[in-house]
Amino acid sequence: MAVETAQKQSFSERHHFLLRRLHSLSGIVPVGVFLIMHLTINASINVSPEMFEENVGKIHALGPLLVPVEIVGIFLPILFHALFGFQIWFSGQPNTTAYAYNGNIRYTLQRVTGGIAFIFILYHLWHMHWLGNPLGGGHFDPHPGQAAITTAQAMQMSVWRIPVNILYAIGVLAAVYHFANGIWTSLITWGITVGPSSQRVSGVACIMFGIALSIVGLSSIRAFATMDVSEPGSSTHVDRVDSSETIHTQAG
Repeated sequence: MAVETAQKQSFSERHHFLLRRLHSLSGIVPVGVFLIMHLTINASINVSPEMFEENVGKIHALGPLLVPVEIVGIFLPILFHALFGFQIWFSGQPNTTAYAYNGNIRYTLQRVTGGIAFIFILYHLWHMHWLGNPLGGGHFDPHPGQAAITTAQAMQMSVWRIPVNILYAIGVLAAVYHFANGIWTSLITWGITVGPSSQRVSGVACIMFGIALSIVGLSSIRAFATMDVSEPGSSTHVDRVDSSETIHTQAG
């Protein structure tokens, strides 16, 4: 009977414990580590466009290795974390309406912010990554002298009269909350914080970490959104548009 029951179970049901642990781990390494790196590199624009471009250059110095590193180290872990997260979301039964306890509220916010972050990542890939080129996206140019200005141009666009920087702010805040709260739950999942006292301490630490990382992420959005892309010496300028997101380039 036990063998027959096991055979009827799906792969995710048979290996649920392992998949939950991999899901928890992947949200921190490599996905969370990448989020920290990505936001801090972007925040270097607050120092100078030159420093931002220097940091971008270090990443693209990987050359032909960059694509497999992105696929194996970023895209596949994000995809696994997202898909399994959606399965957890749709199979869960939070009682936030009847029992508005902090745990249920955090559970719901974790799922909602995860969904928002996943949609934002897809948009971000289309908007900035070269993968979006065939669909009219891919506005970021990593070449020297272009990385900062093309990022600023992309951040100063609008979509259906909504400034892109607002969409990015929402996406970054959702991703940071999902990551910071995910660290807190991971500490419980892995048996590191087992008592109420340790969970309160880790909760405060995760809140402070989330606030700090949010400031880092929002600071770069503000810097790019307010960057003057038409200053003397610049060979390009951008007009703010609505849904077409067309960049107009002319000689300086």
